[in-house]
Amino acid sequence: MKKYLIAPSILSADCARLGEDISKALSAGGDLVHFDVMDNHYVPNLTMGPMVVKALRNYGITAPIDVHLMVDPVDRIIPDFAEAGANYITFHPEASQHIDRTLQLIKNSGCHSGLALNPATPLNILDYVMHKLDIILVMSVNPGFSGQLFIPNTLHKIRQVRRLINESGYDIFLAVDGGITVNNFSAIAAEGADIFVVGSTIFDQIDYKKVIDAMRCTAIRAIP
Repeated sequence: MKKYLIAPSILSADCARLGEDISKALSAGGDLVHFDVMDNHYVPNLTMGPMVVKALRNYGITAPIDVHLMVDPVDRIIPDFAEAGANYITFHPEASQHIDRTLQLIKNSGCHSGLALNPATPLNILDYVMHKLDIILVMSVNPGFSGQLFIPNTLHKIRQVRRLINESGYDIFLAVDGGITVNNFSAIAAEGADIFVVGSTIFDQIDYKKVIDAMRCTAIRAIP
């Protein structure tokens, strides 16, 4: 049976006790940490940088950390996040002048590489870089803020990306980020997602394990 990976998003965690809150989400069934980086330039919000990744590692977080760079330009900061302890680094193609070069920079820095696709980003951006990708992140909201509603049309995009991955023959994770809830988890899983980035749906609840278990159970019941 396929395992659906849950990536708690720190954007919705309690920043005053970030290490504790992330540890709690991982203990409740989270598989990896989704680390949102915003620059108040590419997106209209400002979050945190490499020192916070390092602080989480020093706190004792050992789970994989997927750094999602919503910054422009992107190349300068990639080695800093790799050195701080990132495992995956994902960026938006609009933020790079040379996508292939940026992907190679991530790999040269010792991390797995990924592209994040906004709801309106065309899929032909993937045509010549599939061999350098370890993860494709489909945004099901427009990036910048937590707590947004899932955009239904992105289900079709998720399905298309899954088909492209299958046809490529490469071992690439398909991640989805934005507005994921217990109610839509099974529909997203049915389109072929592997990793589910979940923020407020987890962190707005008292019992993190209860909601994580509920999401996985809906997928198991709905998908043969």
